[in-house]
Amino acid sequence: MNVISNYSKYLTPTSLARKPSAIRKLMPLMKNPGMVSLGGGLPNPAMFPFCGRIEFQVSMPPKSTSPHPSSKAADGMISFDHFKTMKLVLDGKDLEEALQYSPTPGLPGLVSQLRDIQSREHNLDSVIHGTANNPLYDLSVTVGSQDALTKAFEMLLQHDCDQVFLENPTYSGALAFLQPYGVKLTPINTDNRGLDPDHLHALLASSATTQGRRVLYTIPTAQNPSGVTLDNERRRAIYQLACEHDLIILEDDPYYFLSPERQSLVSFLELDAMNCQSEGQSVTTRGLGEVDSNLGKGGRVLRFDSFSKIFSAGMRIGFVTAPIPLLERINLHIQGTNLHNCGVSQAMVSQLLKAWDGWSGLDSHVKKVATFYGRRRDWIVEAAEKHLRPEGSVPLASWTTPNAGMFLWLQLHNIPDTKSLIEEKAAAANVLFVPGQAFDPLNRPSSYVRAAYSTASRDDMNVAMKRLADLIQGCKTN
Repeated sequence: MNVISNYSKYLTPTSLARKPSAIRKLMPLMKNPGMVSLGGGLPNPAMFPFCGRIEFQVSMPPKSTSPHPSSKAADGMISFDHFKTMKLVLDGKDLEEALQYSPTPGLPGLVSQLRDIQSREHNLDSVIHGTANNPLYDLSVTVGSQDALTKAFEMLLQHDCDQVFLENPTYSGALAFLQPYGVKLTPINTDNRGLDPDHLHALLASSATTQGRRVLYTIPTAQNPSGVTLDNERRRAIYQLACEHDLIILEDDPYYFLSPERQSLVSFLELDAMNCQSEGQSVTTRGLGEVDSNLGKGGRVLRFDSFSKIFSAGMRIGFVTAPIPLLERINLHIQGTNLHNCGVSQAMVSQLLKAWDGWSGLDSHVKKVATFYGRRRDWIVEAAEKHLRPEGSVPLASWTTPNAGMFLWLQLHNIPDTKSLIEEKAAAANVLFVPGQAFDPLNRPSSYVRAAYSTASRDDMNVAMKRLADLIQGCKTN
């Protein structure tokens, strides 16, 4: 196997110092037959006021991507209220497990279901725990993918020492953690194909002698805020660079299930698994002089997935799939902070997946979700064309139409800084966007604006674009 054997150099002193909880490590032993436990401080469930059962209705998974006309709402959009529903029940041992402290990686039933999903989505069957004889990867359920992501940042990056390469623009939630954290943020250029590997190569070459750890953070599918999906050719080129320059890749993919093309995309996790299973170095280390023993090897990708966009944002179900030594460090961090994710949320998702026959039901559901957001994308582009690029007039803005996701990334013409326009004038005109500066790793002025099309009606999208056009025209006349 072509796998990194020792991760010590990638880990911060804080992460290396984490030790297993003496109490948490008893959890797997408590279910052993005949075990009598006086070790864990589990509260007695007889005193929990929740008893009997929890019932909830869910939609049955659609059988095709073309809904019957009766399954459309009045505004022409697919409405899950019109699909057949089924009742699911949490009771007995399932309810007891959901209400009690549980293993840090997640409820065992849900973890098993997620392993199957990841195996099918990213071809991990021969390398993930639960199916592989010698597993290289496993996963843990986290409080949304954001929880796992920030713990990974803390595991791999030390204040004032280390460097993150990341797309410009990038997710403002990641910047909310990284900017005050005190690491060096190095923006990478992007275009309508996503992150530019040539620019990344130049940046890596110019910083090759820099001391400290280096990490690549990327959102490859329906990127927030640009909406761009990184194509497979670039994904392979970027993974090659990561191996050549010994980067750990943080693959943040919360919009993956919204992509109608997801099954044709190769994830960084899948590329990493293929590299791990190759004989010797399948990735070249050209022109690098003395070669580090880890260069070219696999086991350098952590992938962050989320059910927030397809099941429920409030349930806070995310999961991280990673090489086992790195996942163990994240689990130790969880033990010292939030112990584990909400048991009831996990149990509800597990019951849903069970009722839907696991991956096959999920696959049908997410195809329907992708169709839903694709239609809304068409609406906002239609509104933008009408008001920002009116026929016979000078265009007020430009954009790349996203193939998936929730966002349209608009570049306003002749307005180099949109911050005051959006935060002050637009708000006063009763229309909300997010200025591009919020997504710049270095917090620089930006000519861009992010428009979210996930919840607004078709009519409201037209109103919003008309108000934005009026504001832009007002700037021209002042």
